[in-house]
Amino acid sequence: MSRLRFKALETLAFKSYRSENAVEIPGKLSELFCKNVFSEDTMREYLTKEAFQSIMDAIKKGSKMPRPIADQVAVAMKDWAMAKGVTHYTHWFQPLTGATAEKHDSFFTPIEGGKAIERFSGNLLIQQEPDASSFPNGGIRNTFEARGYTAWDPTSPAFIMGTTLCIP
Repeated sequence: MSRLRFKALETLAFKSYRSENAVEIPGKLSELFCKNVFSEDTMREYLTKEAFQSIMDAIKKGSKMPRPIADQVAVAMKDWAMAKGVTHYTHWFQPLTGATAEKHDSFFTPIEGGKAIERFSGNLLIQQEPDASSFPNGGIRNTFEARGYTAWDPTSPAFIMGTTLCIP
């Protein structure tokens, strides 16, 4: 039995993983850069002129974005992300612990007749409750205790990680 164990350890210790784990990059790195970021170019493509101007004013001047424009941005962001295979979104934030945190939600919304649609609104884009404190049996603290909310920062672009749209 010990010989078998030593043989297995020897195989692991001297095995070359380099060729097996080599990553192939399709095309030039410059073509991949920013591909999964809801960038200015992406916004220009997916938003109306009015919505694009409003979000650019929010980014560059700090102006407030009207709720109907936030709804347009949310739909555009969802459509862009779903075209890339995204199924969930998260408000990605950095609590005072120094690490990052996130609470995942789905675009999936059940509707009448036993059907479902994908939905994402300006309300969901702009503000979320990150720790689920008010959910029955689902939070990390009691509902009467203080809780925090995340707010969308339009100056930090949303990005895709795997099948999740990350909203800073």
